[in-house]
Amino acid sequence: MQLIFPDILAEARGLSIGVSVTCVVVGLLLWAFGWRWHRFWIVAGVTIAGGLYGLSAGPGGHGHVLALGLLLAISAGLLALELARLFAFAAGGTAAWLAAGAVFANAQEVGVFFLIGGLTGILLYRLWTMAATSFLGTLVAGHAGLVLLDAHTEFDIPAWTGRNPVALSVAVGLLSALGLALQGAQVRRREGAAEEKKGKKSRPRKRPPIVDEEEETPDTITGDVIAEPTS
Repeated sequence: MQLIFPDILAEARGLSIGVSVTCVVVGLLLWAFGWRWHRFWIVAGVTIAGGLYGLSAGPGGHGHVLALGLLLAISAGLLALELARLFAFAAGGTAAWLAAGAVFANAQEVGVFFLIGGLTGILLYRLWTMAATSFLGTLVAGHAGLVLLDAHTEFDIPAWTGRNPVALSVAVGLLSALGLALQGAQVRRREGAAEEKKGKKSRPRKRPPIVDEEEETPDTITGDVIAEPTS
């Protein structure tokens, strides 16, 4: 399975340095903070996709194309969090279906893997979100980084990518696993801090001991010793 595509790198050769650097930064942020900012990523991604679809699907040459794209973007953004688990089901099912098709090329019931992957994506929503964002961030940053390398060197990156698909796929897998571990460490640290803060709030405060006023005498307070009269 090839994860870094030479055709995409060849088509992206004309991108400016600013766009390539922005893609690298976005990919790294998605790789490192996928679950922590997952609501932002979902809303932003669905909003942009809805806006682009509205602009491309609208009739050309009419003034309401921009309004259609804007309304679709806003509607998709508002519904993004409500449909997040549906997206997780579709993404998990698609990933399992593609993996099963690559491993079991002659399998008859590959669609079963789609349902298994979709259910896994819903039941393990947080883990799947961390894995998906880490993998997607690795792909975005990897492609953009190779485009930058191709633009500033005389090395033919698309041709080299086509000759080394296995090594690049292994590298993508390892970097994705590293991003998953990083996001998991962030979750454990935040949960530990939250539990510690909750424990401090629920811990009872120590009250000062209550002293009986009747038992207090001037002798006990001042510490003076009164001599008894002699007969």
